[in-house]
Amino acid sequence: MIDRIDVLAHSSIRIKCDSGSIYIDPFHVKDEFHDSSYILVTHDHYDHFSPEDIRKVCRKDTILVVPKNMENKAREVADCVGGIVAVEPGNTYEIEGLNLETLPAYNTLKPFHPRSAGWVGYLVILEGKRIYIAGDTDITKENKEVKCDIALVPVGGTYTMDAGKAAKLINLIRPEIAVPTHYGDIVGSKEDAEIFAKKVDSGIQVINKMQD
Repeated sequence: MIDRIDVLAHSSIRIKCDSGSIYIDPFHVKDEFHDSSYILVTHDHYDHFSPEDIRKVCRKDTILVVPKNMENKAREVADCVGGIVAVEPGNTYEIEGLNLETLPAYNTLKPFHPRSAGWVGYLVILEGKRIYIAGDTDITKENKEVKCDIALVPVGGTYTMDAGKAAKLINLIRPEIAVPTHYGDIVGSKEDAEIFAKKVDSGIQVINKMQD
């Protein structure tokens, strides 16, 4: 499954599936792929909800999944997708064949991502594997309880967890594989990904999927 996952840039993630691809927060997409079965958006900041990039990956039957409080904003791209589904944190969904869970994604001591906004991380279930995409978040009581096989977590700091705290979360939830995100563009650097890898327990495989 990890071979099907790419971090295209920043927190822009693509997971290839039988029906095409699942994109999470497409941003700075270099090519016109138009291969998305689903696009999942974690929140409405410009580097996570980018209409320009959604238009590069969408097709006429794409399902766009967004937090409920940005449902109206998402209508900006209603003309290029097959449908828009609004979700709330803490729920389980089956959306046109895709099984996923939503978790709250928020800062605990920073103002950038308030819990009250209702923004989300996603747990995508594919072929029996649980893939956690944390979104922009700190360590929270909810994500400390996540059960997953693969975890993609932000490491760049400033707006999210830094490398050390991201490693602490991974060492708590103990996925088989951890993938660093949210660095190399806007905030964070390759060094953050390297620090993260060094701090993760040896029993957990860290794989850097960020494209150059």
